[in-house]
Amino acid sequence: MKNLEKSVEDLIEILSSKEQTVSFAESCTGGRIASAFTAVSGSSNILYGSCVTYANKIKEEWLGVPKEILETKGAVSQECVEYMLRGMQKMASSDYTLAVSGIAGPTGGTELKPVGTVYIGLLTPDGNSDIHHCLFKGDRHQVQEQATRFAIELLEKNVK
Repeated sequence: MKNLEKSVEDLIEILSSKEQTVSFAESCTGGRIASAFTAVSGSSNILYGSCVTYANKIKEEWLGVPKEILETKGAVSQECVEYMLRGMQKMASSDYTLAVSGIAGPTGGTELKPVGTVYIGLLTPDGNSDIHHCLFKGDRHQVQEQATRFAIELLEKNVK
């Protein structure tokens, strides 16, 4: 398995060479994706910005996630992540956008959405979104780290 820092370095190099940018809308990862990028020199060439939209109110106000989606589907849903992607892209005008929303635990899980349930999405320059429903195992830190890695790998698979 490739080192996360090496993946980020490679992404920065590729996106820089293509003069493309990225932005993030994070919930359960709490800014870890942005942190992984800003830890590497050169990230300022490609990273437009990131929002940690932890509360539903902020998902609604900043990213335009409809209250109805949050009430009927929940913040941890494919539909919410789709709106998070579109809202962040609209705000940042980046080429690629990643969005993550999930339940890191140890509380908050339900029978239908147990702890470790995370939706991770990517919006590409052609306007297509690719959203994945993941179920990660482990404690809070492990779920957050797995979600961060998955998101970065998803971006990596799509920019090459």
